[in-house]
Amino acid sequence: MDVPLWLLAIIGFIIINFMLVSASVLVYAERKVSAYMQNRPGPNRVGPWGFLQPFADVAKLLFKEDIEPEAANKFIHSLAPVLMVVIAMTVPAMIPFARGFVIVDNGVTVLIILALTSISVYGVTLAGWSSNSKYSLLGGLRSSAQMISYELSMGLAVVSIVLIAGSLSVVDIVESQADGWAVLGWNAFRNPVGALIFIITAFAETNRAPFDLPEAEQELVGGYHTEYSGMKFGMFFLAEYVNWFVASFVIATLFFGGYLIPFEPLLLQAFPGLEGSILLGVLQFLSLMAKVSFFVFLFLWVRWTLPRFKYNQLMQIGWKYLLPIALVNTLVIALGVALFQSVF
Repeated sequence: MDVPLWLLAIIGFIIINFMLVSASVLVYAERKVSAYMQNRPGPNRVGPWGFLQPFADVAKLLFKEDIEPEAANKFIHSLAPVLMVVIAMTVPAMIPFARGFVIVDNGVTVLIILALTSISVYGVTLAGWSSNSKYSLLGGLRSSAQMISYELSMGLAVVSIVLIAGSLSVVDIVESQADGWAVLGWNAFRNPVGALIFIITAFAETNRAPFDLPEAEQELVGGYHTEYSGMKFGMFFLAEYVNWFVASFVIATLFFGGYLIPFEPLLLQAFPGLEGSILLGVLQFLSLMAKVSFFVFLFLWVRWTLPRFKYNQLMQIGWKYLLPIALVNTLVIALGVALFQSVF
């Protein structure tokens, strides 16, 4: 069914603002969860329970002076944060939020998501290089090496589920997970090794602890965004949190059934009138958000539990362990699909 262009524009506007507001909520959640883990109150002054603190931080950044190093490349220095935000805001267009509720579904949306997430490394690298600072340059180089190293394993994990679904469309991948009974059809159960590899590489791709070496405040002051201030720094901050949120969406969509409701076939048998209704769409959206919320918490939990890897450990995990395991897993899945298609 062809959706009118004006309707797609409205949906896109809603999703962009949803991501912007979600970034503020994630900042608040991270500060509160980390405070509970460290037995302290966290933000509790601005607004009820400190909920308006992220909005106060944005207002502060708006009034901060925009400082550029004298020897920096001014154009690229300004372009890098814009590139990061644009890429972060584009990926949600390929995520189906409910059955039939997706902006882009051209049959190769998995490839588009991988391509867009690969481009984000340019924003970090250009920010580090254009600042003309040794700390920023080291952060940019670390990030480029890290993201390239872990993208190979991530790509192989995605290839394994593309083989199972037989399609490069994210919508088709979600619907293929409805074939099994209840939740056993989810790719996390059909391909647990691929799911684990993808989750680990998602941490590395979003520069979240314990893979946060590109920022590493104790070593690099602030990493690739050391020389940024005002809203340019705020844009990096926004892109980081949106990428983290989007990564949770992608994990839930590709491996945990996406918008599919657990035991949805049983629910539709009990209430046949739900099929194709708006209520079912709302329930599917809530199901997706519940899964995403779990992975958001997982990102927080890991950050305040595990220490940062050393750089040699980071490279060893990516090349010595994850890549060979991902290769073997892809070969096993390909062999299984070829020999036992009915199993998948």
